[in-house]
Amino acid sequence: MRRILPVIASLLLVLPGFAQKESGDVRRGNRQYNKENYTEAEVNYRRGIEKNNKGFEAHFNLGDALFRQEKYPEAIDEYKAAEASLKKNDKKRQAAVDHNIGNAQFAQQQYGEAVESYKRALRNNPADNDTRYNLVKAMQMLQEQQQQQNQQQTQDPQQQQQQQHQQQQQHQQQQQQEQQQEQQQQNQMDKETAEQLLQALEQDEQETQEKAKRQQAQGGKRVEKNW
Repeated sequence: MRRILPVIASLLLVLPGFAQKESGDVRRGNRQYNKENYTEAEVNYRRGIEKNNKGFEAHFNLGDALFRQEKYPEAIDEYKAAEASLKKNDKKRQAAVDHNIGNAQFAQQQYGEAVESYKRALRNNPADNDTRYNLVKAMQMLQEQQQQQNQQQTQDPQQQQQQQHQQQQQHQQQQQQEQQQEQQQQNQMDKETAEQLLQALEQDEQETQEKAKRQQAQGGKRVEKNW
């Protein structure tokens, strides 16, 4: 039985109207799919679609291959493309499309949408026990999801207060860190300035001493006269 999995066994078909080359692509995709080579199956189904964009099996089976690769939004797009090629009264395939769309929605935790998709599937195929099972499961998950959301909403005021308190503490810590950094920078600047002033004073003193020495040397030197 199908349990939150794509309908696959009864719908890996090739329409008689397909050209032989196109049906070959889909058949090759089916073989790869059955071997669980879903990427290779995808490639073959896409080739079939390139040759006939209105083929139901190529789109539907491509949706299954994408589903197996957890590419759920893309899978839904392909199921809907398959649906567009259906005849008006093809209830069995319509039910299969809705079932698989429901599976992809369920996998994304879109339980409300999945419930509606399974309901549509059952309207076209009321005897499908797999769809009925999945519908019940989706309804249970939807109820749990809604309960969790309600709990979160009731807890929101407390959480907001805690969050605000945490934000205030973080802001205070950040301000303290910034003040400490500014003080450190100021202390560093004061130290550098003091060192520069000391160096300048030492240089001035050294220059003064050297000047005094030169003056003393000139004062004690005898001046020779030319007679």
